[in-house]
Amino acid sequence: MPKNKAKGSKAERELVEMFTKQGWRAVRVAGSGVSDYSPCDIIAGKGKRRGYTIEAKSSKKSTIYITREQIEEFILFSSVIGLNPVIAVRFNREGWLFLNPRFLKDTGKYWAVSLKLAKSKGKRFSQFFEK
Repeated sequence: MPKNKAKGSKAERELVEMFTKQGWRAVRVAGSGVSDYSPCDIIAGKGKRRGYTIEAKSSKKSTIYITREQIEEFILFSSVIGLNPVIAVRFNREGWLFLNPRFLKDTGKYWAVSLKLAKSKGKRFSQFFEK
């Protein structure tokens, strides 16, 4: 398994564990990031709350770039199955931050989320999901 793929899988497993410890049910989506048929990384839900589709990204750099196509597919998929799309980002030593895809910055070819943007618009797990 290539290093980036292994790192992404580890980050996804960490998120699933985080949801589970908070009483949610969460699953990694098979083939996420590899196939056109799984345009999100995690699906999570709890009780009578509306569920979420989650696209997880982690980076050592200060900005994360996601292709326009990937975000469009992610939002369309979320809409079709009636779940809320969430971008989960983790920058080195910053922990996970969660934000609505509408806060991503359009750079033309990509959507981007910088550490600064994530800190200003993103929320920690309990702030985002336990409201």
